[in-house]
Amino acid sequence: MLLAIDCGNTNTVFSIWDGEKFLATWRCSTEHQRTADQYYVWLATLMQMRKLEVEITDVIISSTVPRVVFNLRVFTDRYFNTRPIVVGKPECLLPVAVRVDAGTAVGPDRLVNTVSGFDLYGGDLIIVDFGTATTFDVVDQDGAYIGGVISPGVNLSLEALSQAAAALPHVDVTKPAKVIGTNTVACMQSGIFWGYVGLVNGICEQIKAEFGREMKVISTGGLAPLFQQGHALFDHFEDDLTMHGLTVIHKYNKDTQSK
Repeated sequence: MLLAIDCGNTNTVFSIWDGEKFLATWRCSTEHQRTADQYYVWLATLMQMRKLEVEITDVIISSTVPRVVFNLRVFTDRYFNTRPIVVGKPECLLPVAVRVDAGTAVGPDRLVNTVSGFDLYGGDLIIVDFGTATTFDVVDQDGAYIGGVISPGVNLSLEALSQAAAALPHVDVTKPAKVIGTNTVACMQSGIFWGYVGLVNGICEQIKAEFGREMKVISTGGLAPLFQQGHALFDHFEDDLTMHGLTVIHKYNKDTQSK
């Protein structure tokens, strides 16, 4: 049984994969000081509540927060007696090429999304991930990662706005009833919602023009369904895009090792 772990800047996701489907998925906040024992107590309790009696034999980790990887390694070694595959490390093989400037470090989450998108939809993709940052990853015809765009995340922009302007409150992200707001909250919600619709649409159009071929736009991340309401921005939405990519990378490494 595979335990797939996706550690982002804000949340860490744990999913158990039986080879055909995910049996369960849980989230916790990403905290670099969380110990291996704390991870186990948290996960074991949730598994017990779901009455999941499974044996974890393999672990794969993708982390955009390097400081948490050590404790996750200890966690998997101590409690599952296995050495995890860590995306981005030299020993972790990818089924796609990475064609960027020499010396450039590409975030593991972007590599995983590329692998996943190519496996599900083939090449010529733009993958938009609404995370702490809003990222755009470009996948070539052969599945290679060839670069992309990084912009501030939606919630990050909202926090910056409320912190920098003393008179502006913190508001929830939602689709406003109309573009022209008639109060402060409505004005802010309209600015964020329609501002990001314009950002996503504009960047995708520029990428398509530069790329020179038809491209599919795939979205993922918690806020992607919300922004789909504002405009026909995306061809497909994949809630489990990153976790699916981790299972593909894990299988590729296992198959390669067995040859």
